[in-house]
Amino acid sequence: MTLPPGRFDYAPITQRPIIKWPGNARVALWVAPNMEFFEYLPEDRPAQPDIPHYSRMDYGNRVGFWRMLGVLNKHKVRACCCLNLELLDHFPEIKDAMIAADWDYMAHGLYNSRPIYNYSEEQERAYWQDFIAHLREMTGKRLKGRLGGGAGYTVRTDDLMAEAGCLYHTSWIIDDQPWPINVRGGQKFIYVPYTGQTNDAGMLAWNREADYFLQMVKDQFDTLYREGAENGRVMCLALHPHNIGRPNAAKHLDEALCYILGHDAVWNTTADDIAEYYIANYYDQVSSWIAQCKRQS
Repeated sequence: MTLPPGRFDYAPITQRPIIKWPGNARVALWVAPNMEFFEYLPEDRPAQPDIPHYSRMDYGNRVGFWRMLGVLNKHKVRACCCLNLELLDHFPEIKDAMIAADWDYMAHGLYNSRPIYNYSEEQERAYWQDFIAHLREMTGKRLKGRLGGGAGYTVRTDDLMAEAGCLYHTSWIIDDQPWPINVRGGQKFIYVPYTGQTNDAGMLAWNREADYFLQMVKDQFDTLYREGAENGRVMCLALHPHNIGRPNAAKHLDEALCYILGHDAVWNTTADDIAEYYIANYYDQVSSWIAQCKRQS
């Protein structure tokens, strides 16, 4: 069954084809640091300095990133960051550190203060071509996915991403498994599970501290790990250096990764690798199964 907006079909997770991750892993774990830059004078209100957002993210880039990076490197976690593209130009030290750690990159806008809501189709098409070209020039990596965040999106975003050769969009937050997304050109394009729960942004939104976040991470992993014994699951840890990189918080990220990676049958991976693996091994099977279900309904 396809419901508005028509991007993906509904199917209970209990009835789907079985997914097996590499090494027969139960859970594919990927870590998504949000590497962001918020302008002091945002383009849409240039006379109103946004000191709170600017300084919060600047702390993350000055201090929090390096503390977070130390924890990720300790656990050999190769992240897939949600990238404000202009950060690469503003902070070459961060760029070099991400390259040295062999991170992958998802589009997360130019700045966290410049949404694309009002772009025409041609403007957005040019935006994707520019993002892809600049990312490759600066990092050597090919853009494959996206998280909307402060950049937002239009009704054409999935179509234009697929047209530009991208593979996935994480903003939908609809599932615990990858799932096909319907796009205008018929290309293979999917959702890769992101998270609003095991996301350290909740420390601010819920007025909670990092020990609470740690317990959420453990509880979520325990459920996905149990369910993943039958059918593979994806777990994302969404991080922000200005949150998890605070002096009182980083140790809880360390403990969370110790806990998760201390289990057997966990695929320590990236969103790019999840997307490529799913498309190569399960996209056609799942798409055929969806079509069969439609014919029988």
